[in-house]
Amino acid sequence: FTAEQVIEEIEEMMQESPDPDDDETPSQTDRLSMLSQEVQTLKRSSTNHDYEERVQKLSVSELNDLLEEIEAAIKDYSEELVQQLALRDELEFEKEVKNSFISVLIEVQNKQREQKEMAKKKKKLKNGTPQNGKQEKSHLPGTRFSMEGISNVIQNGFRQTFGNAGGEKQYLTTVIPYEKKNGPPSVEDLQTLTKILHAMKEDSEKVPSLLTDYILKVLCPT
Repeated sequence: FTAEQVIEEIEEMMQESPDPDDDETPSQTDRLSMLSQEVQTLKRSSTNHDYEERVQKLSVSELNDLLEEIEAAIKDYSEELVQQLALRDELEFEKEVKNSFISVLIEVQNKQREQKEMAKKKKKLKNGTPQNGKQEKSHLPGTRFSMEGISNVIQNGFRQTFGNAGGEKQYLTTVIPYEKKNGPPSVEDLQTLTKILHAMKEDSEKVPSLLTDYILKVLCPT
């Protein structure tokens, strides 16, 4: 960064209106305010005619001292600028993740509502016609405690959870387990939940595997 670029970048950042969702600490705000004041002072002094005349009267050693001071200030501003730009990118990414999560969550809830209404209508039509026939009893063969047995139990559990009844979407009503923590969910957790919700919305067969990964890695990490 050149001195002029640093000044322009910091000025642009200070002119931008702060976002209410940004969790800036008081120390960060104070630091930016101080930087803004210093930048304005530096800019005014660099374009001031009196200042230019004073510089012309300085000796070589005094000019060297002034040059070192300006270079040190530019270095400090550049480092602070890089940190603030990184923080801004991080906050923007976090906001995008949150917006994506909220958007797909609303879409899934709307589809669940539609499916519920359709199920009610089908139930009314079904109750209006007599039915003959017996309900088949489900039978789960005995399993032994082995990897194969455990796998069968899990697969049967998924079939019951995600079973397709009456042609309805089988993954849309999936219940995602969630454990409330001290703070809000992390960006990584939101990304994982967003993937599951997208799969639910599309009635994708990836839902069971995504849900299993979420349970093993997020809820019950080893």
